[in-house]
Amino acid sequence: MRHHGGRHRALLFLVVALAVTGRATAQDEDEPKPIPKAPARADGEGPWKRLILRGVTVINGTGAPPYGPADVVVEGNRIRAIRTVGFPGVPIQADKRPKAEAGDKEIDLTGHYLLPGLVDMHGHVGGADQGTPAEYVFKLWMGHGITTVRDPGSGNGLAWMTEARGQSERNEITAPRLFAYAFFGMGSKAPISTPEQARAWVVEQARGKADGLKLMGMRPDLLAATLDEAKKNGLRTACHHSQMNVAWNNVLQSARLGLTSMEHWYGLPEALFDDRTIQDYPLDYNYLDEQHRFGQAGRLWKQAAAPGSEKWNAVMDELIKLDFTIVPTFTIYEASRDLMRARRAEWHDEYTLPSLWAFYAPSRKAHGSYWFHWTTEDEIAWKENYRLWMRFIDEYKNRGGRVCAGSDSGFIYKLYGFDYIRELELLREAGFHPLEVIRAATLKGAEALGRAQDLGTIEVGKLADFVVVEDNPLQNLASLYGTGAIRVNDQNQAVRTGGVKYTIKDGIVYDAKKLLADVRRIVREAKQKDGKDLAQPGMEAPPLR
Repeated sequence: MRHHGGRHRALLFLVVALAVTGRATAQDEDEPKPIPKAPARADGEGPWKRLILRGVTVINGTGAPPYGPADVVVEGNRIRAIRTVGFPGVPIQADKRPKAEAGDKEIDLTGHYLLPGLVDMHGHVGGADQGTPAEYVFKLWMGHGITTVRDPGSGNGLAWMTEARGQSERNEITAPRLFAYAFFGMGSKAPISTPEQARAWVVEQARGKADGLKLMGMRPDLLAATLDEAKKNGLRTACHHSQMNVAWNNVLQSARLGLTSMEHWYGLPEALFDDRTIQDYPLDYNYLDEQHRFGQAGRLWKQAAAPGSEKWNAVMDELIKLDFTIVPTFTIYEASRDLMRARRAEWHDEYTLPSLWAFYAPSRKAHGSYWFHWTTEDEIAWKENYRLWMRFIDEYKNRGGRVCAGSDSGFIYKLYGFDYIRELELLREAGFHPLEVIRAATLKGAEALGRAQDLGTIEVGKLADFVVVEDNPLQNLASLYGTGAIRVNDQNQAVRTGGVKYTIKDGIVYDAKKLLADVRRIVREAKQKDGKDLAQPGMEAPPLR
């Protein structure tokens, strides 16, 4: 069955409607078609009165170097003690180890690495158009050590999302901690065309228990009212500054109004314009032509002020002063610079559902399926785009700005879980030290969510959310992939090593490899049901005429 992304066509229409008329209605956007809910939890062990993780090397998420061996004691769902128990390369000092008592659970993790649970700051929980059940998405995330996810937009509906959030909080389902952001205009019963109506809508989302709001940019008076009311109601805000709205407000203008985070990079080059106010669009450009949209987006950073220029520095310094968060989602645009890599990633074979694969295929009707005639010239332009974009992000981090890790998977050949790990590799490519990468993936995400008191680092008193891996992820971030990393052993055989061993959330220990085995089963069953070949899915070549 061919999926054309109806909900995402509606989203594009909504963005255009907001730009042209300054309004959004429930009729403008198709009602969300929720994906199947996650089943009751049948995975994981615990929590216990006390859980002792013995002999780990701790990477605590603050940017500090690893240390160990250490024993980490968890009581219920909180870290109660972290005790160093010796020195590397010598026997552990038994007298320093916390004593196990009756009913305690001990896990010997000698030689393993312990990280804070990972935070995906831009994770959509699938969609009906992708054919992705919640169990599939959640287990891909948890199988990669992702214990917290912010869903910007709640595309399955705010009620669906807040219900899943509550189930996850109570550990009734196998899922990360969820943060629900409502998309602007979602559920509106009347056109939003005045600041008063925008304020009323924000209040409704707060009453509906949203954690924050997802915006696409809008008329300046509406944006100012929305951001002001969000702050009054304790709601954080994220914005994708779409091309249809960025001429009204770029990132810096939105940040001055109180926006708390930007998604992707749209609106940032526009804030850096010093010899123009509008992107140099070709005169036949049409925003609803996805190849126009993405092709020209790849030529935008070269139109911005040069790195190190007065404009470059002024914009960066002001954003940092405003305590502004950037979630670059490098990974979601990677196919633009290397389509073959994204399309032929090795995990597609066993982990990508056939419905999701069909959703990715080129289509003039689907968002992010813009491969109408993608050329070497397009890829070269995007590589230059990345060079400038990555330089800004790395400098922003170096000067004290907050940068978080987010994946935006489920589009453009990017798979949940796997491509979050790819985002970490791309942060490394941008210039982040591996410890800075881990900090962006943990502490910085917790800070941006306002939950650093509970999440993001391995410290006494915080929630027991951890990732356990056998290989040192600082030496090779690819060892975090569910498919592991390839190395040659002493017998001259190529073997796979790595992958997350345990994901621990709220003191409950999940076998990460078992969760990924469940995903492979879901994919196998879907292929058998659809009569699909179980081999690596491919893109059929069009017939020559």
